[in-house]
Amino acid sequence: MSKLKGIAASNGVAIAKAYTLEAPELSFETKKVGDVAKETERLQDALDVSKQELEKIKENARQSLGDEHAEIFSAHLLVLSDPEMITPIKDKIKNENINAEAALDEVANMFINMFESMDNAYMRERAADIKDVTKRVMAHLLKVSFPDPALIDEEVIIIAEDLTPSDTAQLNKQFVKGFTTNIGGRTSHSAIMARSLEIPAIVGTKTVTDDVKDGDIIIVDGIDGEVVINPSDDVIKTYRKKQDDFAKQKEIWAQLKDEPTVSKDGTHVELVANIGTPNDVEGIINNGGEGVGLYRTEFLYMGNSDFPSEDDQFDAYKSVLEQMGDKPVVVRTLDIGGDKELSYLDLPKEMNPFLGFRAIRLCLERDDIFRTQLRALLRASTYGNLKIMFPMIATLDEFRQAKALLLDEKDNLKGEGIDVSDDIEIGIMVEIPSTAVIARQFAKEVDFFSIGTNDLIQYTMAADRMNERVSYLYQPYHPAILNLVNNVIEAAHAEGKWAGMCGEMAGDSIAIPILLGLGLDEFSMSATSILPARTQIKDLSKEELASYKDELLSMSTADEVETFIREKTNQ
Repeated sequence: MSKLKGIAASNGVAIAKAYTLEAPELSFETKKVGDVAKETERLQDALDVSKQELEKIKENARQSLGDEHAEIFSAHLLVLSDPEMITPIKDKIKNENINAEAALDEVANMFINMFESMDNAYMRERAADIKDVTKRVMAHLLKVSFPDPALIDEEVIIIAEDLTPSDTAQLNKQFVKGFTTNIGGRTSHSAIMARSLEIPAIVGTKTVTDDVKDGDIIIVDGIDGEVVINPSDDVIKTYRKKQDDFAKQKEIWAQLKDEPTVSKDGTHVELVANIGTPNDVEGIINNGGEGVGLYRTEFLYMGNSDFPSEDDQFDAYKSVLEQMGDKPVVVRTLDIGGDKELSYLDLPKEMNPFLGFRAIRLCLERDDIFRTQLRALLRASTYGNLKIMFPMIATLDEFRQAKALLLDEKDNLKGEGIDVSDDIEIGIMVEIPSTAVIARQFAKEVDFFSIGTNDLIQYTMAADRMNERVSYLYQPYHPAILNLVNNVIEAAHAEGKWAGMCGEMAGDSIAIPILLGLGLDEFSMSATSILPARTQIKDLSKEELASYKDELLSMSTADEVETFIREKTNQ
């Protein structure tokens, strides 16, 4: 028996035999061809078959994981149709008289190397997309079988170097009880999908493919981040109990589905969810969510060949509002740029895209795009409890300009005889340190704050959260972050406004007691985190945690904060 440590990416315990998901052998020789038309046709056939397969995978992903995850495959399909990608391959076959495999490999590697070298998380993900897609096409050219996880028909735990989005979307959780990989992190596609499927997963073990053989019995402990290889019967018995305990814990969480979120000493806070599409609302309802804390509207724009129309957007917003009834729905206006790009929007290439022309900056310059979205939101506002939030606000002038455009479109719609709610709260995401620092000035003009910690942390610590070499600086419990969060909450309360949080930190079990003590009003997280968070808050005293506030804010390191909270809350 041996053990490996990794990153716990999805909760739970799985025990089954190992199924090694190996990449196919795709070696080939560069050859000269005589009939370039026939070779080009062979390439096109491989592209067409790959498209058909990806369409099926996309539909499977939509049914099992929802629209947001299925959109990953829209990006893959775009690669197969992109003339900037496909035309150079065909040109190489024609001009250099080489076989399709060699032409595909040369062009794909050129794009992969170009994207991987960019200081842009979105573009690095594009490199992974191209790798995934071109491997599929290459397999068809070579007539070798491509891994098909959908064919697994017995209980297994998947072992892999990494899982591509197309691999993960084909997992049937009836048979795939968990997975573990050499590489990856909590924010990788595979980890996010594992949480959606609710199967245990451990990523970043570094050596699991070397240490585990096909058919080995293994345990994936997604609670503590351990992989146990060929355990003894006694060890299996111990983990079976842990598995049962986790199942019982889930039953306890489920009992709180229809309960309000109230601390031990009677303080009510709202637990709401982050969503990307109307289909995600079902997860909120099933997990007892009290509203939508962040509706990421950019998924309406991604994976399409053009901007969504006003009516298309109206239908999506109306659907979410109607499904949520009188519960609050906070909609973030378009947040494109940085790590999210549109194929049909020619954005400038920038050295630091996260700090560049994105989100509200783009919307204020392209107010034609922005006004269409604002009109759709305002038209939908009569169907539920809508709140509108502007992202990436750095100055009061930006907020004032965005609000002025919103009010202008409201007047236009009323002039057209279209009903618009008069009770729409208008707020901002606090993700830029300058905004957190002068939150008191903002609080006089906004209706609410929602703290976006994913960006706030990386901007404050000057550390790209996608860069593994500086990932140690991505510290949600760092006193600098806590002081900024506290400043925002105090500013909101001083003006009688509310403050929420929609970053990953809101669902973190160490952060929750800290945020409760600081007075956060609304916690927005993934739907599957709501019931565990409600259970945790039920056993916490806000008054007691608030008494630690000054001590926490004066600490020097994130480790001090974490140790202190673990001791005080017995975690």
